[in-house]
Amino acid sequence: MPGRVLPTFTSADVKSHNTAKSCYITLGSNVYDVTDFLDAHPGGGDLILEYAGQDVTDILKDEISHEHTDAAYEILEEYRIGLVSNVSTPGKTTTTTTTTVIETETATENESGPVYAATGMSREEDMSIDTDFNQDFKTHKFLDLNKPLLMQLWYSNFSKEFYLEQIHRPRHYRGGESAPLFGNFLEPLSKTAWYVVPSIWLPCVAYGITVGATGLGSATAAASYFTGGVCLWTLIEYLMHRFLFHIDHWLPDNRVGLTLHFLLHGIHHYLPMDKYRLVMPPTLFVVLAAPFWKLAHAVFFYNWYAAASVFCGGVFGYICYDLTHYFLHHRNLPSCYKDLKKYHLAHHFADYENGFGVTSRFWDQVFGTELVSPTPKGVKAHAGNQGKIPLIHPIIR
Repeated sequence: MPGRVLPTFTSADVKSHNTAKSCYITLGSNVYDVTDFLDAHPGGGDLILEYAGQDVTDILKDEISHEHTDAAYEILEEYRIGLVSNVSTPGKTTTTTTTTVIETETATENESGPVYAATGMSREEDMSIDTDFNQDFKTHKFLDLNKPLLMQLWYSNFSKEFYLEQIHRPRHYRGGESAPLFGNFLEPLSKTAWYVVPSIWLPCVAYGITVGATGLGSATAAASYFTGGVCLWTLIEYLMHRFLFHIDHWLPDNRVGLTLHFLLHGIHHYLPMDKYRLVMPPTLFVVLAAPFWKLAHAVFFYNWYAAASVFCGGVFGYICYDLTHYFLHHRNLPSCYKDLKKYHLAHHFADYENGFGVTSRFWDQVFGTELVSPTPKGVKAHAGNQGKIPLIHPIIR
């Protein structure tokens, strides 16, 4: 195999990089710069910072703390930057007087197989491992990630059963970038940054509640209707996620149905860590929100301002939902949100037919679709109570 040149670091060099701004760790003779991984670590960056500048071999294998899988080691490999100059290992030539090490590359393969047959995933980290585009296409004969996705799907002859099987097997685009959807000038229109949501809709909510309070003649009354709208949103969130975004069983078995499903929610399960295809584009939100504007005025027909205040509460609930959803995927969150993060990511890598609540698991508990921790190997997910799955491993920290 071809060799590659790696820089070497002294132990003192490594130990000096022990802050959130520059965090190095070692695993045997390898040095890793994990600064950019701190926010993405499922257990939080603080757990890594406890070992900043130190060797993590023992803690990674510690079953009491949490033994890590092969997937975790694969992710760590992406952050390798060099070798420790005063540590020698077989097969590697190191020196303390030069700045490079010549190392023979070796390929490793995880032979343990997937835990969840329905998704091909074992743990949440698996969703962040770059997919081998050519191998994936050769193996599954689904979408070629080297090419724009939309037209591939439109001109395909995939059956609904095959399509649903494949989009629920998460892929990860190289380097965390977005896969091409259109492949032309329309491409930027297919991406939405998370901050677009509050930037557009919070001013609208503020204006709406101000109008509502003025029309009702009471800030207290407007706040009550607004709060009611927020509470109603939690139910709408659950129902839309379960019966619209996961319309799987009632999905038409034709290219129009499959393509619309892919654009609405399928692409998020296919590429769950795509930062720019996670929150809802403003145009789509307007289309989905319009019926609820009509519904609010039909229910609260006796007072236009009451209906407007309830609707604004619902929109505010949506904003909180979309931001929460994004942060669950892409940010290190306070301890009170860590269980929610694990719960939602399990919806992606373990059982996509349960766990529909994003901001809360309350309605999952009410309707019997609550996710319970992992399934034995090879067991597929099923809807309702039958889909509850016992975890054979804790989700990695």
